[in-house]
Amino acid sequence: MSTPPRFPGAPAAPGAAPTRVVVCDDQALIRMGLVTIIDAQPDMEVAGECGDGQAGVELAQKLKPDVVVMDIRMPVLDGLEATRLLAGAGVAHPVKVLVVTTFNLDEYVYEALRAGASGFLLKDAPPDRLLHGIRTVAMGAALLDPDVTRQLVGRYAARIRPTEGTPQDIPLTPRELEVLRLIADGLSNSEIAAALVISQETVKTFVSRILTKLNLRDRVQAVVYAFRHGLTT
Repeated sequence: MSTPPRFPGAPAAPGAAPTRVVVCDDQALIRMGLVTIIDAQPDMEVAGECGDGQAGVELAQKLKPDVVVMDIRMPVLDGLEATRLLAGAGVAHPVKVLVVTTFNLDEYVYEALRAGASGFLLKDAPPDRLLHGIRTVAMGAALLDPDVTRQLVGRYAARIRPTEGTPQDIPLTPRELEVLRLIADGLSNSEIAAALVISQETVKTFVSRILTKLNLRDRVQAVVYAFRHGLTT
């Protein structure tokens, strides 16, 4: 029997506990592929798998994984509501959720981010991007696929009329507003630094200030905030 391939990434240090993952997807072949890829990594293990959102919520609450890889369109309970139950506002012990989506079908990604997801990827992303995403989310950071941020989030968030204030009402400096707009456009820190001709360390400082001033958890929430306040073009 052939050994599943191991993909590049940033594995945990020797002796560190592996990142425990629950995979929730109703398509058996896709779920099997995700499980195989994840279990082949020395720093990860699949703690459980399921085929609907309700089972995903129950598994996550029981097993307490580091990350749940969550599909959106599923029977019994969709991934949007499952994400809200696991990571939404008011959840006592939120679980980190990485949403995987099909660009042409899933119109709920924006709502999933609002529900508390730590990030999302397209289902056709290469394995190394998936593994990077799991590691990123497990460390407490947000993962925004730049292509999806620019296209998918923009497409669906644009349907929501911005009614929660204007730029004049937002407690940010003009430069911080500029950085927030670029975050919402899907730019990475290095891309923002190049666009504004500043250092990446300066960008990190701006991002930290923005999150603190707006009481936001991470870049995902910053993107949602920007769309809701009409800061995108």
